[in-house]
Amino acid sequence: MTRIYYFLIVLLFSVGTARSQQSKNSLSGRVTDSQTGLPLAGASVWVVDLKTGTSTNAKGEYRLNNLSEGQHLVELSYVGYASLSEFVVIKPGAIKDFQLSPSVVENDEVVVTGISTAMQARRNPTPVTVVRKEELVRSVSSNLVDALSNKPGVSQVSTGPAISKPVIRGLGFNRVIVLNDGIRQEGQQWGEEHGLEIDELSVQKVEILKGPASLMYGSDAMAGVINILTNVPVQEGRMKGSFVSNYQTNNRLRSFHMNLGANNKGFNWNAYGSYKAATDYKNKYDGRVFNSRFNEKNFGGYLGYNGNWGYSHLVISNFNQQLGVVEGERNETGEFIKLLPGGGEGVPDAADFRSIKPHVPMQEIKHFKVASDNSFQIGAGRITLNIGYQRNQRMEFANPDDYKDRELYFDLNTFTYSTAFHFREKNKWRVTVGVNGLSQANQNKGEEALIPEYNMFDAGVFGYVQKSVEKLTFSGGLRFDNRHIRSKFMEEDGEEKFAAFSRNFSNLSGSAGISYLPTPAISLKFNLSRGFRAPSIPELASNGTHEGTNRYEYGNRNLQSESSWQADLGSEFNSDHLSLSASLFLNSINNYIYYSRIPAVNGGDSLVDGNTAFRFNQQDASLAGFEVVVDIHPHPLDWLHFENSFSYVRGRFSDGVEGNRNIPFIPAGRWLSELRGDFLKEGKTFRNLSLRFQLDNTLAQKKIFDVFNTETITAAYTLLNAGLSADLFAGKKNFASIYFNVMNIGDVAYQNHLSRLKYTAENLVTGRTGVFAMGRNFNIKLLIPLDFSIGKK
Repeated sequence: MTRIYYFLIVLLFSVGTARSQQSKNSLSGRVTDSQTGLPLAGASVWVVDLKTGTSTNAKGEYRLNNLSEGQHLVELSYVGYASLSEFVVIKPGAIKDFQLSPSVVENDEVVVTGISTAMQARRNPTPVTVVRKEELVRSVSSNLVDALSNKPGVSQVSTGPAISKPVIRGLGFNRVIVLNDGIRQEGQQWGEEHGLEIDELSVQKVEILKGPASLMYGSDAMAGVINILTNVPVQEGRMKGSFVSNYQTNNRLRSFHMNLGANNKGFNWNAYGSYKAATDYKNKYDGRVFNSRFNEKNFGGYLGYNGNWGYSHLVISNFNQQLGVVEGERNETGEFIKLLPGGGEGVPDAADFRSIKPHVPMQEIKHFKVASDNSFQIGAGRITLNIGYQRNQRMEFANPDDYKDRELYFDLNTFTYSTAFHFREKNKWRVTVGVNGLSQANQNKGEEALIPEYNMFDAGVFGYVQKSVEKLTFSGGLRFDNRHIRSKFMEEDGEEKFAAFSRNFSNLSGSAGISYLPTPAISLKFNLSRGFRAPSIPELASNGTHEGTNRYEYGNRNLQSESSWQADLGSEFNSDHLSLSASLFLNSINNYIYYSRIPAVNGGDSLVDGNTAFRFNQQDASLAGFEVVVDIHPHPLDWLHFENSFSYVRGRFSDGVEGNRNIPFIPAGRWLSELRGDFLKEGKTFRNLSLRFQLDNTLAQKKIFDVFNTETITAAYTLLNAGLSADLFAGKKNFASIYFNVMNIGDVAYQNHLSRLKYTAENLVTGRTGVFAMGRNFNIKLLIPLDFSIGKK
């Protein structure tokens, strides 16, 4: 594999160097204030699809060299001004001036998720939410999904601070695709106790697509896509980076992150490293929650070249995490139990609660990834090529006599590929055809096996079109996929554990949507899409105790693919005083897969190894819901923001399961309300001072799937949070930014409906079932930016 990548990179650089001698394309101009005409120094000018950009000088001038010829979307941004995006024809000596308007809101974001090329979010018929680095830095979270779950329509299935899985509009696990720098993240995402293997401190931008995206990504994108971008080239002629340190009082979380990147004469690179560790967290009901600790050591970066022919980037990342698994077992006095060597049990002491080294049961996750991301100018068109290799090693340990004894060990190797040809725009038509897929193999190297070893090959071909006519934009396309799974035979104690079998799943998917901009302040959207998901190997072939859920699970090799039709209707309004957006959706799913109890002969529960036995089944289902966002920023009080969001989803089976039609584990309705004041835009030492107060109101969830004791009603709760942040300046130089936050000021003891710790053992002293979430938490974060000029622009 190393030789293949070395050969590929050498080839790409050779082709690029040869082609760069054939043409010299550039883009230059000025960026000014639309009201005063004064130049804007330091404005960002970014050519999205070419992954290159620069910033304006003191005269508001910019210049970009070594660009691919053709029409490309250029995005401009500047603090205190509305972002602007516009298609520009790039050719030798191209000149384009831009004017930015002062504004307190962003309403012209550019997105790349779920479409063939970069596009203005307002013209994208599918709902996409953008989360930038600055917003992630301001937030208080123990992992990335925790931070993203504050966005409308996004929730999380959590197993303590270290494990969170994204849920979009009530669907998660293998129904959500996570992309990381263009590579589909593959890491046993079917498991409740399996989090994302991505360093949250390295993330530069996240795009959240809500709704089926099978057209572009194939199987598993039924709920949507979370596109995480970590390696974004810095501006031409600059070396930039940052140092970030963070401390949280509740679980003594400490983290350090350093990154540095440069871009000079086409050559660009970035490197980062992170360390994060936490002890056991606490709340007022449980005290310190034993074994909720974790630690991470991560690094990564990329090396690339951008030229007239396009670009080629080699991306590498390595994720290494150790975390404890909270079982919640307590003794007769209500204290957590600690497993001891020799089969005994004890009580954790003060030293245990201060440790960052997990106790058994625990997990160790290693995830290595290397990818080649490329774009080439081919005649009047452009071809993109992205290939990657990743190895996910997930090890579970449960033997207090031998911490190196791997009870479970999944070794997953995945090769992904994606290529597309983008035809030259003609008469406002943009056409793309492509193919993508993966090849995957899983091995069991532990003492036990929950799923069989298998090989999987996935391939899909698609066509995408987009047409813009003044205020109206139409986009859509079709796709065909085939997935082949070959499960391997395994014997245990002289008996068949897993049978060998092969299955093929073929599906046709697509989407069609329109966006209409009747005025600059209003946008209307409608999209109809068909998604699908082939059954995962655990759903087809499980045979074992799933320790994280206390179930003995049997697969069902007769399962069919899930398929869905989803309709989305959305609208946005932006003015000097008010920003409003609303989204409605209806998702009808055929062959929805869920697990059901296997009844015993006498009518009770079937028990295997002391656990209730379940088998995967399927039937039709539907989900419907909405999200509303209201941001009041009364002019001329531009420093004041009152932001509110509410999201709700309801899921039902077409036929009841033992009389119950509720889909299990649907998130409760949630209303977030934040009052924010922004001050000192031009302060001498302190600038961009921001003061925030937030109410997090989560409604009770009473519409539950209580059959088989699957879930229980969850009470409503309200959390009060507050934050303060500011930039520190010496003259005109920003030398540091500081953030101070307090979460759960009232120290409320609560359980989120999607928290798996809610279903751990009962505390016999208090009568409360399960473990509660983190209590009051103070957080302080320091960011030191690094920025140097290199070479000549």
